Amino acid sequence: MSVLPLVFTSGWASGINAYAVVLLLGIFGATGVTDAVPESLQRPEVLVTAGVLFLCEAVADKIPYVDSVWDSVHTVIRPAAGAWVGAVLAGHSGSMNDVVAGLIGGSSALASHTVKAGTRMAINTSPEPFSNVIMSFAEDLGVGGIVSFAMFHPQAAAIIAAVLLVAGLTVLFFLISRIRRFLRRRAQRREEKQLAAQVGHPPGRPPDQDPW
Repeated sequence: MSVLPLVFTSGWASGINAYAVVLLLGIFGATGVTDAVPESLQRPEVLVTAGVLFLCEAVADKIPYVDSVWDSVHTVIRPAAGAWVGAVLAGHSGSMNDVVAGLIGGSSALASHTVKAGTRMAINTSPEPFSNVIMSFAEDLGVGGIVSFAMFHPQAAAIIAAVLLVAGLTVLFFLISRIRRFLRRRAQRREEKQLAAQVGHPPGRPPDQDPW
């Protein structure tokens, strides 16, 4: 059976939470749930590292604005992880070229990461923090559920991941204008603060100096 559905699904999931994907696949392989996972993902040091980083992401991903900074840092990490997972899965299976699998896994990870990062930026335009927490839990549960489902029904899981990816890209398209307005307002507030600081403290005189 071709490993393509699992490669695509793991890539999509890596774009949302790469550490959860590595951790889940490693656990499934180490416990004998599936033989589709290579030993490189089952190594204890890989599982421990993925587990620690997953916990870090679980915290950072639920804090407004911190989540967007975390997403920015992972713009390269998540697609790279998706490409790596796809390549090792293909290499273990032998039913697909490693390079092709890496490209598919990395591309799907980049697409889903773009949806995640853009959606979080839109959510951060709201003053309340609860939507970040709810969205983060939904993403974690979605990744865990679909990756687990892919172990037993890879084709069906790939279809679900593809539908979610298309739906996410569509939603992001309509959110772009809201994100742009938010970024313009934030830049304007920053300029106003800088201007107010310059007016309140003219150049050449310390802020606490009495002009008289």
